[in-house]
Amino acid sequence: MPAPTPAGVPAKTHEPTPGQTVGPFFAYGTTFPKQHQVAFPHSPGAIVLSGRVLDGAGNPIPDAMVEIFAADTDGSVPRVRGTLTRDDHSFTGFGRAFTSDEGHFEFWTRNPGSVAGEAPFFAAVVFARGLPDKLHTRIYLPENAAALAADPFLSSLTSEERATLVATRTPEGYLTHDISVQGEKETVFIAF
Repeated sequence: MPAPTPAGVPAKTHEPTPGQTVGPFFAYGTTFPKQHQVAFPHSPGAIVLSGRVLDGAGNPIPDAMVEIFAADTDGSVPRVRGTLTRDDHSFTGFGRAFTSDEGHFEFWTRNPGSVAGEAPFFAAVVFARGLPDKLHTRIYLPENAAALAADPFLSSLTSEERATLVATRTPEGYLTHDISVQGEKETVFIAF
């Protein structure tokens, strides 16, 4: 039963305002120097993780923001300070990148290790114009087929769905991975 309205105060006559979509993004408050450098470029073990954020028709999304978080190569979860202030030697595990006009994003990072026996992955979050909320997903390393097959999350998906979460290794040893926010090749997203 609703609470009584105090004398002289009219009862509510309007529906709540619907939520607003995410974006477009402005640099103020969301950028910091070297935000895409999770690992110092060209340091031992540093790689580039890059890709594109695409809409349902396969077109690039030019104003999306991608965040990643991952364990270090030994599977340890980074606990160092400095997520928003890079010191050029600490691995923080967290990075943020905005997409270019071609939908391209890029991070300097390291190959993550397995934290609890699962296949190593980057946790990724995508923010883009028109989304009612951010999208959570994962980007898995492609090398260990047995670990990928045994991973509890991946094993709950079809082979087509799993393919949307596994990166491709480049000849330089870097990783590339596109994220499709909808459509026929939609990336698998995780609900929280």
